[in-house]
Amino acid sequence: MLATDRLFLIPTTIPLLDAIVDADWAKLSARLGGVDYADNWMHFPEAYAWLRDYLHEHQDEPEWWSYLIVHRQDARLIGTCGFKGAPDPWGAIEIGYEIADSYQGQGFGTEAAEALCTFGFAQPGVQAITAQTLGEENASCKILRKLGFQFVQEKVDMEDGLLWEWRRERVNITR
Repeated sequence: MLATDRLFLIPTTIPLLDAIVDADWAKLSARLGGVDYADNWMHFPEAYAWLRDYLHEHQDEPEWWSYLIVHRQDARLIGTCGFKGAPDPWGAIEIGYEIADSYQGQGFGTEAAEALCTFGFAQPGVQAITAQTLGEENASCKILRKLGFQFVQEKVDMEDGLLWEWRRERVNITR
């Protein structure tokens, strides 16, 4: 688990993913210690069946996948975040995040993304962190800029259309 001042980022284990895929919210709440749920806490439900199946085959990689974002004070599940896999051969990892509509604009996306970056750069071999946004100015662009990401390129995805790619390099400080 990763913790920030206001959030807990809880790795999605197979039992948690089973509850999400089955839409068994009572079981998910019980596994998370009794939290409730913000409306629209998850924007991409189809990804969780794939992730569950993947983790069945790669049980040594849960920290490189999805986390559930729980608001500490409210004891409420407010979003998801995570990595899109382990580092590639060049030491790059990709992050993503989503926050429930009623919790947007309060810095929670920034806080979650910053926790992912801190965790990522603490891992041996991670040299860069990337992210993708829709190909337009939006809240995610502001979050990434605030966290030191630089715009890299525009590209077209067959499913998502125009995307912008962002990148933040590891800063090595020698003393």
